[in-house]
Amino acid sequence: MRTPVVFRVLGVLLMVFSATMLVPAIVSFFYEDGASKAFLIAFAITFCTGLTCWLPTRKNPTELGIRDGFVVTVLFWTVLGFYGALPLMLEERLQLNFTDAVFESLSGLTTTGATVIDGLDDLPKSVLFYRQQLQWLGGMGIIVLALAVLPMLGVGGMQLFRAETSGPIKDSKITPRIAETAKALWYLYLGLTVACAFAYWLAGMGLFDAVAHSFSTVSIGGFSTHDASIGYFDNPVIELMAICFIAISGISFTLHFSVLRHRSLRGYLQNVETRTYLLILLAVTLIAWFDLYMEKGYDLVAALRYGLFMTVSIATTTGFAITEHSAWSGFLPFLLFLCSFAGGCAGSAGGGIKIIRLILILKQGNIEIKHLIHPNAVIPLKINDNPVPDRVLQAVWGFFSVYILTFALLFVAVLATNLDPLTAFSAVAASINNLGPGLGEVALHYGDINQPAKWILCFAMLIGRLEIFTLLVLFSPTFWRK
Repeated sequence: MRTPVVFRVLGVLLMVFSATMLVPAIVSFFYEDGASKAFLIAFAITFCTGLTCWLPTRKNPTELGIRDGFVVTVLFWTVLGFYGALPLMLEERLQLNFTDAVFESLSGLTTTGATVIDGLDDLPKSVLFYRQQLQWLGGMGIIVLALAVLPMLGVGGMQLFRAETSGPIKDSKITPRIAETAKALWYLYLGLTVACAFAYWLAGMGLFDAVAHSFSTVSIGGFSTHDASIGYFDNPVIELMAICFIAISGISFTLHFSVLRHRSLRGYLQNVETRTYLLILLAVTLIAWFDLYMEKGYDLVAALRYGLFMTVSIATTTGFAITEHSAWSGFLPFLLFLCSFAGGCAGSAGGGIKIIRLILILKQGNIEIKHLIHPNAVIPLKINDNPVPDRVLQAVWGFFSVYILTFALLFVAVLATNLDPLTAFSAVAASINNLGPGLGEVALHYGDINQPAKWILCFAMLIGRLEIFTLLVLFSPTFWRK
């Protein structure tokens, strides 16, 4: 690892991030909510830190290597979580300690959506906007943003891009140059956000709520400006808009770009991951609909309304709510929660282990069954009619095994902080899958759990956002050998 190179890039990225704090400061001035001081002080501290990191190393033109890319990515998300907590700590009305502020900041940036704050309806508009903005920046990744708007960085952008993107296949570029790829993704992300905000506004939201919720919808984050989340509006049209844009954001943005470029929706139907993703949502929705109608006493329309919304929200790891689904009796809350383990498609803003990994594991399992019947048969594993390299399969199985081991260790660690098993299990799952709301004591918010558990869950959020290996690779002795 070359420290000057890492500090140069980290400094630039911190300065980029500091500029985002000026936006909620402007919102504060507009609404005259008195919170602008917190954002301006946080901006000054973050910018000065970034400048201090960049100035001594600015003349070093060396590009990032593979190791440098991993270090920058992990350092940046970690450091960003701490600096992102500054406005939350400085705003006295929030009354957040250091642990809670970092938890809220990391939850926003990793698009987890777990909150420690109760009483959102009474908070300053600028603070509410800042929380939503954190999720929006984290949805596509601020590193990808930096690559889009700062191609003059002179760094090995591909290494950052590979460390940042989700899914087992890291080398898929939609344009020849990495900066152009990042720009294309961000233009698509921005366009989808604008469309979502406009749809919410037309459906009946106020302008502020429409913009704020578009940030957390497209990023599949789940933060809201109200304690009751989307249920605050009690508007089926708003809920339908949320369902549509959540479902769209759970599909690979690379696929969206391809569909737009070819001007044909056939690409969605031809993609096995997208088909599987939509079939899972449809199947679970039908189960939820049936259970709510037959067992919970909802009428036919209400059962569909609640079943569809909560399925799409939980299964995609968004975390919006229109009802307290954890209070439902029977198997349904657990079924919805288990769906979050699958999450969205690779290359989307969704969390979880990703649909493509599940498909590969199931296909490999099917091939092993066939080998029992025909031991000498050569059966290639294909995705979208393309053979899958053995290296990708090995990476998927490696990810799955490390995921299970990491989950078990985190679960035991949280249990050791004296949380009950249901709360501990759901909190770890909701954090590592970047879902947000859990079951038990964390169904509504995380404010009442102890501080050691919150720090463990912060680590789980980072692991989930960076897809385990990007973070755990730093703990390998091999990584640090020259």
